[in-house]
Amino acid sequence: MIHTNWAVKPTIKTVTCIHTDAKKFLVSNVLTVGNTYEVKNETEEFLFVIDNTGKVGGYYKEYFQ
Repeated sequence: MIHTNWAVKPTIKTVTCIHTDAKKFLVSNVLTVGNTYEVKNETEEFLFVIDNTGKVGGYYKEYFQ
């Protein structure tokens, strides 16, 4: 259960949200366009960032630059 320690791990990089226009999921309540987020983990398809709620969430890379 390595995901339980992601919030306290060092930041890998920072990314900026470029849009919140999701086809299937509602992300506009946890991501804000133009805000910079700290990346805690990264996979081929997802970025795990600390979102507006203060918790780590996984989002598609298409939302970030």
